[in-house]
Amino acid sequence: MASRLNPYINFDGTARQALEFYRDVFGGELLLTTFGQFPGADAADAEKIMHGQLETPSGYTLMAADTPPDWEIRPGNTMTISLSGDDAAELHGYWERLAEGGTITIPLEKQMWGDEFGQCLDRFGVSWMVNITQPQS
Repeated sequence: MASRLNPYINFDGTARQALEFYRDVFGGELLLTTFGQFPGADAADAEKIMHGQLETPSGYTLMAADTPPDWEIRPGNTMTISLSGDDAAELHGYWERLAEGGTITIPLEKQMWGDEFGQCLDRFGVSWMVNITQPQS
């Protein structure tokens, strides 16, 4: 396998719901491993996600986990996930689903550099940027 770069998001107990939501948005195969699948897991954390990975039909990989109880988490303030490309219909669809129930911080619209761009926080507090490249004339 070639090297790849992908986001890894930490959640405070909502990794399963978030990854299922992202699977609904992007499609694909979701693999989940819980803390309870390994010896010595605390019963209170047994159903929490130790590692989750979504592989989408578009070739995106998204990984996530629930943080252990002794870790501090600040969702959405340490990273942004960027989606970009020239398939306007696909990217508009992702934008609509991601923004639903979340907060639009920059509306998806044409920007001074000529592309459509928007930014939102999804309902899990994760920051997303969408840039739709416009055809060059």
